[in-house]
Amino acid sequence: MERQGQQPQYLWVPGATTVGVVCRDGTILASEKRVSYGYLVVSKGGKKVFKITDRIGAACAGLVSDMQILVREVEAYANLYSLDVGRSISVRSAAKLMSNLLFNRRLAPLITQTIVGGIDDEGTSLYVLDILGSVIPDKYAVVGSGTEIAMGVLEEGYKEDMTMEEGKDLVVRSIKSAISRDVMSGDGIDFLLITKDGTREGSIKF
Repeated sequence: MERQGQQPQYLWVPGATTVGVVCRDGTILASEKRVSYGYLVVSKGGKKVFKITDRIGAACAGLVSDMQILVREVEAYANLYSLDVGRSISVRSAAKLMSNLLFNRRLAPLITQTIVGGIDDEGTSLYVLDILGSVIPDKYAVVGSGTEIAMGVLEEGYKEDMTMEEGKDLVVRSIKSAISRDVMSGDGIDFLLITKDGTREGSIKF
């Protein structure tokens, strides 16, 4: 029997602040670089933003190993689709593919929240997925331990038809605000800027 006043023990899930924003000419995915387990900072250079195809990317919060496995699988299936059908997979189909992979692992889930975004023939789009594969389309999104803080900045600053430069400035402000208050986020920002011309990666170190 649990003693009165004893704190329940929870599994430590690594924190993060991961953001996605839809702009006029493309989609921006970004995440800070800190990898932490409980009170320990394991790495100050972790990568949580991944390219899936030339026009689709994913940004994650959670266990880095699970992120890497999930993105690798989706990338492989996307390449097979392209070879089989003769055209690139759409953003919505990539998000649904990831959803199916997550749902199939629901009894031993991959501990990752994911934002999938990009541009295709239907335009720019963004989808948020939880660990069981729920797919929610949105114009902007945040996942991870810094969600509440970063979302406040996004809510206030987001507007329809933003340019990529305006979107990047907003993303930086939102992640910086989370870093200033969330101990599990920090050490810089990785970006994936996705336009019709392809993907461009970048980073900022703090």
